[in-house]
Order: sequence, then C-alpha cells, then structure tokens
Amino acid sequence: MTARVVVAGASLGGLRAAEQLRAVGWTGPITVVGDEPHMPYNRPPLSKRVLAGTAPFTSLPLTPRANTADVEWRLGTRVAGARLRDRVVVLEGGEELGFDALVVATGLRSRRLRCPGPSGPGSGRHTVRTLADVRALRAELGLPGVRLVVIGAGFIGCEVAATAVGLGVAEVTVVDVEPLPMLRPLGGLLAGALLRRHEERGVRFALGTGVAGFEGGDRVTGVALSDGRVLPADVVVESVGSVANTEWLAGNGLDLSDGVLTDEHLRVRRVGDGAGGTEAAAAGLPYVVAVGDVARFPNARYDGVPRRVEHWSIPGDTAKHAARALATQLLSHTSDLTPFAPLPSFWSDQYDFRLQSFGSPELGHDDVRLLDGEADGDMLVGYHRDGRLVGVMGLGGPAVGAAAARHRPLLLESPALSPRGVAP
Repeated sequence: MTARVVVAGASLGGLRAAEQLRAVGWTGPITVVGDEPHMPYNRPPLSKRVLAGTAPFTSLPLTPRANTADVEWRLGTRVAGARLRDRVVVLEGGEELGFDALVVATGLRSRRLRCPGPSGPGSGRHTVRTLADVRALRAELGLPGVRLVVIGAGFIGCEVAATAVGLGVAEVTVVDVEPLPMLRPLGGLLAGALLRRHEERGVRFALGTGVAGFEGGDRVTGVALSDGRVLPADVVVESVGSVANTEWLAGNGLDLSDGVLTDEHLRVRRVGDGAGGTEAAAAGLPYVVAVGDVARFPNARYDGVPRRVEHWSIPGDTAKHAARALATQLLSHTSDLTPFAPLPSFWSDQYDFRLQSFGSPELGHDDVRLLDGEADGDMLVGYHRDGRLVGVMGLGGPAVGAAAARHRPLLLESPALSPRGVAP
C-alpha cells in the first residue's frame, strides 16, 4: 500500500505543509482535512480591509502551488480524534483515515467570554476569526447609530476599533484589563503612543477593568464592567485571545497545555511516565509534526523555551522545517537538520499607520530604547535582552517600517547561534 500523509487543518499552515512536502520530494498521497468549507484563505485582512468593505471576500483565497494539484482536500470536515500509536485520525461521524505521517495544523479558535447575559446567534456578540464571522459583523456595523464595544485591546481588538471608526460607527469603546492597549506585545512606550493615536480619532477606552456580564434579553444592550460601570452597546466584539484546537489529540500522552509541545524540529513530543511527566521524560514522534500557531516549539535563536507564536510568517516557516524533518522519516533522507530558529515578524495596519515588528520584542520589555523618532510621530523602538537586540518595532508610515526592516540582519546575528544551533 502506498504511504500517505494526512494534514489535519486546511488553513495557511496546512496548505504550506502540503506544498513543502512536495518541495522536499514526497510524491505519495496527501490528504488535507479542514473544518471550514473554504479552501485556505488569508486571514489578516479580515479585521481591516474586508471588514471595511474595501477588499471583497473573493480576494482572500490563497493560490496553491502547482505541485499540490494532486492533493486531496476534505473540506467542511472536522478531525474529532486520533490514535497516534495506530497511526489513525478519526473524522467527525466516525470515519477513520490511516496515515504514515501526520501534520498537526488545526490552528486556533477565538476564546469566548463566559458571562451572564445574551449569547448565541443574533445576540449581537461577535468574534473575528473566520469568513463567516466577518460577514455577520459587517452586516451589523453598517446599521445607523451603532454603539460598538470591543472587549480586548490586542491586535484584533485595536484593528476592529480602527476599522469601525473608518466606517463611521457612532460610538467605539475598547475594554481591557490591562492599563494600555497591546501592552504585552508592544511594551509601555509604544502602547502609550498607540493609545493616544486611537483617542485622537475618537475611540474611547475602559482600561484596567474586566467584563462582569452582558445586559439585555435576546440581544445585547449593554456591557457591565467589573468596576460597576455599564457601557451601552448594540454590537460587541469579543477579542480576548485564542484557544488552540488540540482536543482531538487528547489521550495520546502529549503535552497539550498550550498548543502542541514539539521538539526543536517540530516533531510532536510524547510525555513519558518518569519524573512526574516532566519535559525530561518526553520523547519525539518522528512521524508526527506540528505547524503554525498550534505548535509550541523551542526557538534556538533565543533561549530554547517552547512558545507558541501567532504571527503570519510562522505557518510558512514551520511548514518548511517540519517537511524536512518528515523527509528524514518518509524518504530516508540523511538528517542534516539544525534546530528550528525562525526570526518572527508581524505587522498591524490601523488607520493610516502601521506597526511593523521583527524579532521577539516580548523578550526585551525590560530594556526598551527609542532608536529613532518621537512619541508623537514616527517611532522606531528597540528591545534588548542582556544587552542584545532581540526585537525592533516601528510605528508610523512606510519610512519607519523600512527602518525596522533594516535591522533584520542584526537581529539574525544577535544572539549568534553556535555551530550546534544552540544560542550561547
């Protein structure tokens, strides 16, 4: 029987995994299973141009490379379980797919608030993760006099607030338990500058407080805050983080505490019985890899601590390395892999400015330096750890984004990787 690779997840990570498997020489069958009915599409525009109506939904689908023309796509089908020892995945409805190698690419879903009050379809409560989410939200933001409350001042929350202002939404209020928007990824210096830019455009903020519940009958009429205030609301967007889609892997002895724990080659790790199930007792599965933002991997460029990374560049980076790792198993390629050491990057468009980041700024929040510009204009900020530059971020127009990009060579060298691929 011809060996088969199953890719669980049909978003960007799943597509890139199929492409990269073909690129490394795998010519056998590949089956990609995804719960959405659509072929893979580009998610970043959802909260910006698509929600604003300046880009059609038809602009989102990604074009697969020609080398994947013979890949089987099982769309609108959820993966419900797996027996990794038996090399079987179980689909919703009970169908079983055998595999010789498995790519875990099931990604994330939006976290929802569990608070008293209206919930479910038609309640006015929305998330922004899928095409269906944005279609529903667009229809409601277009109504006259809408009062929008965005819960969560992270990437999606701030982008939705900016887009809503551009649409002419009557009132936009952002709620967050942190004292500043996007504080965790940006640090205090840039987060304070971002707050001022939003407030200048009319966005209101309720910071340092959480949500106690929602008011209304079948539909939301207000958001009750933990500090006692009630914000009038016709539409609510919940942007309070994500949950990794890993439940289907339960029962296989994996560390699923935050995504799927992998080794330095993105091979899924099985936690053993010794030492209380510590990481030292874990062993990699050479025929199962994880890619995209569901993977929690050590980055040899920094400290080797396993982390999930939810940036747009990660699905492609992880897929390339994971495909090479699987090739050593499927094609008996000589293993010449060095530990995975990506340089993360992200951007966020809000109003007429962009946040552009390279590296891992969150590792350098204790030593943040203004490299160029000023708080009320374009800014370029550097993030340092033990005196080394680990991340740069620009806030402003195209020039500051280009300035941030010019630091990539320095970030690729700092900290330098040893010949064994481990950061000193």
